[in-house]
Amino acid sequence: MLATNRRHLVATTLGAALWPATALAGNVDVSTVPERDTVQLTIYNSEDLTLVRETRHITFAQGVNPLQFSWANTLIDPSSVELRFLTHADKLDVLDTTYPHDKPQMLYWNVASEFDGDAVVEITYFTSGITWAADYVCVSDLAEEQMSFEGFVRITNNSGEDYQSAQMRLVVGEINLVEKVADLARRGLISADDARAYFDRDDGIRRLSRKARSELHDVVAGRMAEAAAAPKQIIKEGLSEYFIYTIEGTETVKHSWSKRMRLFQGKAVPFEIKYRYRPAEYGQQLVRLYILRNDDASSLGTTPLPDGMVRLFRDNGRDGLSFLTAYHTKYVPIGQEIELNLGRDPEVVHERLRLRSWRDNFWFRDTKGRKYFSREQGPQIRNNYPVAGWDDHEQWVERIRNYRDQPIDVEIRLTMQGHVIFTSELSPKLHDYQSPQFTARIEPAKPRDLGYEVTYRQGINHEQDNVTLKQPG
Repeated sequence: MLATNRRHLVATTLGAALWPATALAGNVDVSTVPERDTVQLTIYNSEDLTLVRETRHITFAQGVNPLQFSWANTLIDPSSVELRFLTHADKLDVLDTTYPHDKPQMLYWNVASEFDGDAVVEITYFTSGITWAADYVCVSDLAEEQMSFEGFVRITNNSGEDYQSAQMRLVVGEINLVEKVADLARRGLISADDARAYFDRDDGIRRLSRKARSELHDVVAGRMAEAAAAPKQIIKEGLSEYFIYTIEGTETVKHSWSKRMRLFQGKAVPFEIKYRYRPAEYGQQLVRLYILRNDDASSLGTTPLPDGMVRLFRDNGRDGLSFLTAYHTKYVPIGQEIELNLGRDPEVVHERLRLRSWRDNFWFRDTKGRKYFSREQGPQIRNNYPVAGWDDHEQWVERIRNYRDQPIDVEIRLTMQGHVIFTSELSPKLHDYQSPQFTARIEPAKPRDLGYEVTYRQGINHEQDNVTLKQPG
């Protein structure tokens, strides 16, 4: 601890370190700044927002002690900086907060102390520029029955501040900000009057600051132990709006650095192979998928899986790996399917064939009497009566040819607009009110036609917007 006089103490930039009052007029040599005791980073990735919580031992003198905090050259949000006493709270009190006119990126706390001695203080604030990204490495066995499924996280620090031996917590979830933290940090404060008006106004970032600190201080207690020799582990805790991954031990991430850490590991995860035709999701192609679930049966299921890059390989049986695909996957809740999309399979050919189309069930309108007549009503129909309603029919075949040496399972899901009658012998089901789907097994070297008829009810025949399933006959 640096020596200080009894009347003045200063906590300076880059981590609120201690410095004598004589340093107020000049720049601080960062290399001599005392280190933090602990620091914790809680990274809200969806909004480029990080809650920093750091503790330090400060020697107070009886009387009034000025402490200085600066966010110069960093992306700290000045509206979120708070000071709290973890020890001797009954003998310490923040009298006021001052914003120097000539130093817009700085503030002073005047702390009244009833004793001479050390106390532990906590400084919390939000900063921008610290982000994390998940990625996954999956390796299938040769038989394509099980795979290893490993998750990693990469933390990148572009905040302007170095964080030594920091505990890392990663928040999965969406939050909404009225203003971006980086904009607040760059804006600065010009005068005491400007500062007072800025901090007094009831804006969204202040509300978010209080709410996030309350949740993270009271609900999830951080572990501040030294890094263990064993591999890092992730502690997962659910909150009402977010999900938090806590990385065991501590990590050092300096400004402009990034660091990759293991998130989890599943060593023998079972999966199925399916073929799906879903134009709304995969485009106009039949795709091959590895399907597994984020659940206990798959040696997963303890947490949601953040969105991230997936790289998929297969054991080639010759002490090597074959690269299959790489793509960005979406967030996967607990219990939900994980789809690993391998794209089109050249050994499975899919064709869509429209066999025939026609119209019937015509209705005509008498414009004078505003009555409607069907074609079957014969003599009442005149050539000048306009058509008011009819049905459009289409017969389709999904032709699948399987050139693999094993049978495959195929799922067809179609999305249809309007009042639709879907007729098929393939035991279709409704995925939603506009999407019929059906499945079929295709044996090797045996092409199969999956047929169905679609009826679109038009004009006055249109009564509702949905798909109705119907058996032939």
